[in-house]
Amino acid sequence: MATSTDSVDLVGDEAVVNLARAALFAALMGAFAFVSFPNPLSPAPITLQVLGVFLAGIMLGPVWGAAAMFLYLAAGAVGAPVFAGGSAGLGVLLAEPTLGYLWSYPVAAAVVGLVVHRGPALRDYREASLPTLVGAMVLGVVVIYTLGIAGLMAVLGLSVTEAFVGGAAAFIPAEAFKIAAAVGIVRSDAIAAD
Repeated sequence: MATSTDSVDLVGDEAVVNLARAALFAALMGAFAFVSFPNPLSPAPITLQVLGVFLAGIMLGPVWGAAAMFLYLAAGAVGAPVFAGGSAGLGVLLAEPTLGYLWSYPVAAAVVGLVVHRGPALRDYREASLPTLVGAMVLGVVVIYTLGIAGLMAVLGLSVTEAFVGGAAAFIPAEAFKIAAAVGIVRSDAIAAD
């Protein structure tokens, strides 16, 4: 038996760095899920996960931001307690009221990243204007709550109005705070330099 010593194409440094960043953002999402508050107007809790979606899309771009969210979903699906309230398992992604929100995260991160980076290629997110950042996150919120409402309707049998009131309108103040927090985090270098 002979061993081949032909050269092997190695993965580029950029891919390794991006994968590591995606894994870090997936872990951050899990940590943000533990910051969970009951929402008396909704069956879904208020968490900081949407902030993680925003930051992944902004800082990692559309491809790696979405990849980070898929890593997060995969970790939860195989049993890591990374979903809201420390829940885990494939059942959360298939039959819980939060399933629409969870499945929206990769799409929303990609949308935010596409707007901020003006396409699939990575650009310096710090050069994005404030209206671009806010607009990207508002679009991300629309994606998250559209799929979240659909999930509530499917799992709980709610009407469109009931799902909108309990699954989107009840969260608007919290989302405004998360958008402001994301802008503050992204712009923190610019603020410190002034």
